[in-house]
Amino acid sequence: MSLDELKSALPDYAKDLKLNLGSVIGNSELPPQRLWGTVLACAIASRSARVLRELEPEARENLSAEAYTAAKSAAAIMAMNNVFYRTRHLLSDPEYGTLRAGLRMNVIGKPGVEKVDFELWSLAVSAINGCGQCLDSHEQVLRTAGVDRETVQEAFKIAAVIQAVGTTLDAEAVLAETVTA
Repeated sequence: MSLDELKSALPDYAKDLKLNLGSVIGNSELPPQRLWGTVLACAIASRSARVLRELEPEARENLSAEAYTAAKSAAAIMAMNNVFYRTRHLLSDPEYGTLRAGLRMNVIGKPGVEKVDFELWSLAVSAINGCGQCLDSHEQVLRTAGVDRETVQEAFKIAAVIQAVGTTLDAEAVLAETVTA
């Protein structure tokens, strides 16, 4: 499947999503590895089987084997970290913030690709998962590494659009089942 087929699957009421999907992926100024790593990590984080099925083949074509694995690793580790750190932040007892996490996160230190790429993918996944502490942490690492705000924003725009596309297509699939049932 292709990006065009994914856009054509969106209902008419989601015309803005069609346009935005074409814009954030098709007209991105990110280098291919950063773009497609972000797309793959966000497709996984969206939890939409359809979005992942449609975007994964093109991501695989545009990423080295190492980058492909690293993007999946970013989605996996952030699925854990976003729940853990968001929960710590949301609890009213600040003592949880002083406790040792005790969770393995080795991939963050040695992701197999440029650290900046992995941080960008982690930020995008954190945007989907809504972890403010992780967003701040990854944004600070990116900014310290010289990444401009426009690039950071491009990553979370991709995250926003992919998440919205997944939500819309999954809802339409459920509604179609309801009509035929």
